[in-house]
Amino acid sequence: MRAYIIEDQQGWDALRLVERPEPTPAIGQVIVRVRAVSLNYRDLIIARGMYSGGTKPLGRIPVSDGAGEVVSVGPGVDRVKIGDRVAAAFMPGWIDGPLTAEKQMSSLGGDGADGMLAELVCLDQSALVRIPDHLSFEEAATLPCAGVTAWYALFEGANVQPGTSVLLLGTGGVSIFGLQLARLAGARTFITSSSDEKLARAKSLGADVTINYSKEPDWHKRVLAETDGRGVDHAVEVGGPGTLNKTLACVRFSGSIALMGVLTGLNDRVDTAAILHRNIKIQGTYVGSRSMFERLNTAIDQSGLRPVIDRVFDFADARKAYEFLESGKHFGKVVIAIK
Repeated sequence: MRAYIIEDQQGWDALRLVERPEPTPAIGQVIVRVRAVSLNYRDLIIARGMYSGGTKPLGRIPVSDGAGEVVSVGPGVDRVKIGDRVAAAFMPGWIDGPLTAEKQMSSLGGDGADGMLAELVCLDQSALVRIPDHLSFEEAATLPCAGVTAWYALFEGANVQPGTSVLLLGTGGVSIFGLQLARLAGARTFITSSSDEKLARAKSLGADVTINYSKEPDWHKRVLAETDGRGVDHAVEVGGPGTLNKTLACVRFSGSIALMGVLTGLNDRVDTAAILHRNIKIQGTYVGSRSMFERLNTAIDQSGLRPVIDRVFDFADARKAYEFLESGKHFGKVVIAIK
């Protein structure tokens, strides 16, 4: 079978297409023919050697998010059967309950385990969830990280409901999923971007207030103005240190922030006085459990929601997909189809 691995090369030359033996399932294991994967910012920094201590997981198959069909099962498998359309949880070891170090080490495509950028993958049956019938494999491949993270940020770590005001930063995968899910919940949505074209697309998805932060660098003041000085109830913070202080400035007293982003780096001064003075809750949000994934799928199945995909690349063009995600030109998700 064909698979990509990470090598000690510069740039996207670190991604090498190789031939590997087809996997064979052991007790409780399942072979999935991968039909599509989607990329996340984490995949970029893993291939760059900027993740988990700054070393590359050499020889590792990258990419956490993928969907496909079950083609073989080992003895004792009873959760899925041959022919099922499935996706793998981002952290197969995190079934439910709170996150632990051991559960986090099971994450796919990094230090813990091979990922999904291959024609065939072998996973424990407990890692898999069935995908909604109305979704294509390309659409389903966007769910394990970005979809689950947005779900956790809005409904598991927070209590977004009709009338809640939600701030979303940028128009990448998590933020666009957040917009779609918040709208399903009846929330009032605010979203930022440096592109008027992207903001127009966000408006077509139901965004109530759109803000171009290039034209309005003090975008937090606009959020406050649109909320009569009160601030939003909840924010999905994907930027990190470079945007967190402005997010803090436009979240209401006793409001909340789901913090999961490092797009602007890892270290900077944080306005702790704002957190304390206004009693703001900050919830670290690192994807989510398989149980959260299943609850997300129930919501998608019942609502008919369809993930937003910007571009689909061929398997042979995986490096180009990485380049496109790195460019920041995408709106929603970037997907690689495996045929």
